Amino acid sequence: MVSKNKILYGFLILLILVIAAISFINKDEPPIIKATNEVSEIEEPQTLAEKMAVILLDESLDGASVGISVRKAETGEEIYAHQGDLRLHPASNMKILTAAASLETLGPNYRFATEFVTNGKIKGKVLKGNLYIRGKGDPTLLKADLDQVASELKKQGINQINGNLIGDDQWYDSIRLSQDLNWSDESFYTGAQVSALTLSPNADYDAGTVIVEVIPGTKHGEQAQVALTPKTNYVTIVNKTEMVSANEAKDLSIEREHGTNNIIVEGKIPVNGTNSREWIAVWEPTEYVLNIFKQSLEQQGIKFAGNSEVQTGVAPENATVLTSVKSIPLNELLLPFMKLSNNGIGETLTKELGQVSRGEGSWDKGLEVIGETAAALGVNPDTVQFRDGSGMSHKTLIPASELTKLLYQVQQKEWFADFELSLPVAGMQERLVGGTLRHRMKEGPAKGNVIAKTGSLTGVSSLAGYVTTSDGEKLIFSIVANNFLSNSVTSIEDAIATMLATHEFE
Repeated sequence: MVSKNKILYGFLILLILVIAAISFINKDEPPIIKATNEVSEIEEPQTLAEKMAVILLDESLDGASVGISVRKAETGEEIYAHQGDLRLHPASNMKILTAAASLETLGPNYRFATEFVTNGKIKGKVLKGNLYIRGKGDPTLLKADLDQVASELKKQGINQINGNLIGDDQWYDSIRLSQDLNWSDESFYTGAQVSALTLSPNADYDAGTVIVEVIPGTKHGEQAQVALTPKTNYVTIVNKTEMVSANEAKDLSIEREHGTNNIIVEGKIPVNGTNSREWIAVWEPTEYVLNIFKQSLEQQGIKFAGNSEVQTGVAPENATVLTSVKSIPLNELLLPFMKLSNNGIGETLTKELGQVSRGEGSWDKGLEVIGETAAALGVNPDTVQFRDGSGMSHKTLIPASELTKLLYQVQQKEWFADFELSLPVAGMQERLVGGTLRHRMKEGPAKGNVIAKTGSLTGVSSLAGYVTTSDGEKLIFSIVANNFLSNSVTSIEDAIATMLATHEFE
């Protein structure tokens, strides 16, 4: 039998442990409130902490890790934090740091260049020598640009090339994919290969991709049509589609076969149904550009000698520049990058930072520049880890409070107006205004007021930016959620942002 003295001793030990645990609670944190069947909300919450606590009761966050930080934009004072120091995966909120480093290092007016050079000479109407395309990372190069270059070469009197067509992508290293990219992403635009010589199919600038459009037929049992933008034989379409009756559901997949440029289009499509489009990443973008440019030259009537080859190589340093193409300036490129959360631009900017600042167009050197810029903007380098420039990596880590520190400091920069303009704006329907927030917070005080970068991976969601309260106080906020099992927690992010927009300080 257990003695009463032993029971009393055990009770005292337990009481001491409880008191010790309570003493470690951060008094700045909002009270922990657990929802039960009896108590599910705070009666008329007044303070920011109370309002936040009610929102965080949402069962979608059960078992998840959530970091939140709110600061006053004028002073940088952190007025609310919930696990603000917890290192979490930011998803595309990583683009905030890449954009800041690019504006700081390259400048808002920076442009990428593509040069068309030769080691030969024009004699009569013949270019006697090789024609090189020297790529320097431009993610905005389009088929229309290559058409224009071909037209300019024609005007220079070139009707024939007695030499090879050579793509030079040495501006960046030969590593095409970031180190943590999931293998299942590499055939899609979100995981496109990065090359210093690449091509985008349209002005969204998803470099290194081709648009595959599936057009339904009108007869049961026949195949759908498949169209490519730009038109090219660099990829091979394997059409395994079948038209089914109009009342059946569409079941379609479009995916590139690993290690090849075979694009498998497979599934059932209802007769007279809607078109489907997918941006598919090509295998080896450098050769993709060569394929399209050769097509542009031929369309201008410029022919190659019978023994000419299309290959990759290095242009001589003293090669003669025949013509060149420049990208839009960086401050304009930031719009599709940030508004549309373009991963390829993020990784290209990372390599460009490495090349311009360190003389090496690699992820390692580019991430060094991003890290140093972040530190100069108030981010504690001892509590972050950067693995790519787009946020696709599940190994990149940054606390919410560090993100709001950076968002405070960038306000002092000359380029801040360009940075702020690049952020999506809640509820604004135009793609390059609302961006990834155009279908969120479409009504009420958050519409047009919440200006923030979104982020999304499986089990990861984030939102960070600026909002002005109903009494005119501009706030900086960061919300990062990890390890949730529901399909989405964006409604919780929107609830927090809307609450901040309606909050009044005493």
